[in-house]
Amino acid sequence: MRALGRVQPSAGMAAMQAINITVVNPMFFLFFLGAAFLSLVLCVFALLRWQHPSAAWLLAGGVLYVVGSFVVTVAGNVPLNAALAQRDPSTPASGSFWAEYISRWLAWNHVRTVASLLAAAAFSMGLPR
Repeated sequence: MRALGRVQPSAGMAAMQAINITVVNPMFFLFFLGAAFLSLVLCVFALLRWQHPSAAWLLAGGVLYVVGSFVVTVAGNVPLNAALAQRDPSTPASGSFWAEYISRWLAWNHVRTVASLLAAAAFSMGLPR
């Protein structure tokens, strides 16, 4: 995103629009939805077997991933991408939109990154020893 922010707004917007189109594919959905589903399964396992030594770690990892990555993506980044898709990069107003888009997209992406790292750490702590 920082590289896209360094080029002309019209070029950055066009590149991001192309990225957003390309990323929507079956493989992306398999891993994106699969990771969220597996995280939910681990949350259910943790709640049903709360006495298990790793239950709290699995629940924490599942909640962190589902809320911090999946929900943030669906509620934060996807609407921004949808708004970007509606814009014409060649218009004069695109520059101010693009600056706001990058700022908000990066903020949500940082939340996703931190939440995913914390979820991975929690899942790792929940591994059998």
